[in-house]
Amino acid sequence: MEFKESKRQVLFVILTGIFLTNALLAELVGSKIFSLEGTLGFEAGQFLEREFNLTAGVVLWPVVFITTDVINEYFGKKGVQQISFLTVALILYAFVMIWVISGLSPAEFWLSLHQFDSQNQPLNINEAFTRVFQQGMSIILGSLVAFLVGQFLDVYIFQKLRHITKGGQIWFRATGSTLISQLVDSFVVLLVAFYWFGNPAWHLEQVFDVAITNYIYKFIVAILVTPLIYGAHYVIEQYLGKEYAQKLAENASQN
Repeated sequence: MEFKESKRQVLFVILTGIFLTNALLAELVGSKIFSLEGTLGFEAGQFLEREFNLTAGVVLWPVVFITTDVINEYFGKKGVQQISFLTVALILYAFVMIWVISGLSPAEFWLSLHQFDSQNQPLNINEAFTRVFQQGMSIILGSLVAFLVGQFLDVYIFQKLRHITKGGQIWFRATGSTLISQLVDSFVVLLVAFYWFGNPAWHLEQVFDVAITNYIYKFIVAILVTPLIYGAHYVIEQYLGKEYAQKLAENASQN
């Protein structure tokens, strides 16, 4: 039993590392808005008669979805809460350090090395650095609010669906909880990050347009990653032993 407990702790550390890394990276790159059609080599507006302009953070959030559901399955609400609060604390730390570092005086030789961009146009590298990362700070503010609301909503719905399905139909509780929680998350993060604290601020119409597009993307991805959730369960059952893994899941549900 002691050996199994040790493996359970190792599993929790691994899941925590995956969760933290992807959540923090999503915050740092989230200020970039990219065209999904352009990235895939299509013309804008070919899918569902709308342009799919997405925040770059959505590339990483599917991993967060899966990790959240796996943690919820085997470590319950308490496990998700522990990781969520730790993530918030580390994101706040990143927020403070970005603010401090943005205020440091740039070295003259560094400015002179980067006087021009790749198109040979004048470039103030320090201003570019500050704009990118300080825009990321507004993303962090929005994400902290949306993250906590989304995470706890996801946990609550996941466990409710688990009781309804009596521990079966992993796809239903994992996908259902993600779809509902991310509907809230998609709007909250953009309202805070780009409408209230954006520099420059977005129009409300832009916020809702990108939020709807982000949610459509997340909706599709949540369905597509369902086999990965089953794969994660299989790997964990092989690692912990099926009987012990099922026991952990049952305890997580009861608690």
